Amino acid sequence: MVEAMLVEAKRLGASAAEVGVSRDIGLQLAVREGDVETLEFNRDGGFGISVYFGQRKGHASCTDTRMDALRAAVKAACEIARHTAEDPYAGLPEAEMLATEFPDLDLDHAINITADQAIDIALRCEQAGLHAESSVKKTDAVHFSSHRGVRVYGNSIGFCQGVASSRHSISATMIAEDERGMQRDWWYTVARDPSELNSPESVGKTAAERAAKRLGARPMKTGSMPVLMVPEVARGFIGHLLSAARGGNLYRKSSFLCDKLGTEVMPNWLSLRERPFWKKGLASAAFDNEGVRTREHDIVADGKLESYVLSTYSARRLKLQSTGNAGGVHNLQVDSAQETLSFAQLLSEMGEGVVITSVMGQGINLVNGDYSRGASGFYVKNGEIQHAVEEITIAGSLPKLFKHIRVLGNDIERQSSIRTGSLLIDGFTVAGQHHQD
Repeated sequence: MVEAMLVEAKRLGASAAEVGVSRDIGLQLAVREGDVETLEFNRDGGFGISVYFGQRKGHASCTDTRMDALRAAVKAACEIARHTAEDPYAGLPEAEMLATEFPDLDLDHAINITADQAIDIALRCEQAGLHAESSVKKTDAVHFSSHRGVRVYGNSIGFCQGVASSRHSISATMIAEDERGMQRDWWYTVARDPSELNSPESVGKTAAERAAKRLGARPMKTGSMPVLMVPEVARGFIGHLLSAARGGNLYRKSSFLCDKLGTEVMPNWLSLRERPFWKKGLASAAFDNEGVRTREHDIVADGKLESYVLSTYSARRLKLQSTGNAGGVHNLQVDSAQETLSFAQLLSEMGEGVVITSVMGQGINLVNGDYSRGASGFYVKNGEIQHAVEEITIAGSLPKLFKHIRVLGNDIERQSSIRTGSLLIDGFTVAGQHHQD
């Protein structure tokens, strides 16, 4: 199919072309209170083609993979290209940038499971949660999901490769209740290989325990204080730096990291290393969405910004080279050159502050780095958790906050493409409603 579309594009006069084709199958379901709420099977397919007439680009996509539809899509892309303005930065990657080695990253693992067996897994997860804590008597939802797919990319300068992959997950959101009200929290497990999933019982139990701990949550005093982000929140915080380092934001001048290559953006003991070749990694890949080879390298090394996150197009706009990141970062490892601490040690190091276990809202301005998000978690005093907190806002300036990371935890979250421990960060303003006794 890929070769046929490339040949058709050339026949219609395109000077270059690239094609991406995907096929996916999957099962996903949700249960609540012992009943199946949704059960879906999917078998999807689709393709997209981009053609170039010199520096003019046209794109078309379709889910119909019959030959007539393929030809129609190629024709449509060519018609679009003929009527678009020239873009001096448009075009395929340079041939020497394309991947030539394709190690087995062990990304595809089937799960031999029926719908009834999947439902049983979800129900076991729910029952474990309902029996874990006396205050937990309700379930918001328990989800089971399993997907496999194959994606093939090819272009007119000789690249054509496909990758098969899988992704399986279980998640649970439980509701705890007492005379003070209701609270909910969740937990999950996700892996390429189903044998590496945590047990459904452990997921339900953890979700219930997290919900029960939130009972009695209340606002807290307003002030400037350290914040301890647990790993699942910390990885989102690190993600803001990656977003600011993306080429699209940089060439549009909508990033606080513009012209910051080689400058210190984090403490000098902290590094962010892209690791695209992790076996079974959730974002592992030997090549990016344009066929450009990926590589293990530091985005931040010893606190200094060593690399942006660039596709071919954004690299040309910035007069740089692609970093193999069309489609995003391929796994990230947060490393500390100084001693990492356990969660209990982090609490002791913090003294007084707030542990953040969830954030909400979209209060991030990448242009100037302003950060303000609703949050919930736990108030800490004398190095010990005092009570749950809610209805608070944490705010600050991202360029300053990244430099004010005090220490990294050793409680690394491995169920993600960003692997980091908890982050203890100084300089946040925490806004609450009432004064703390």
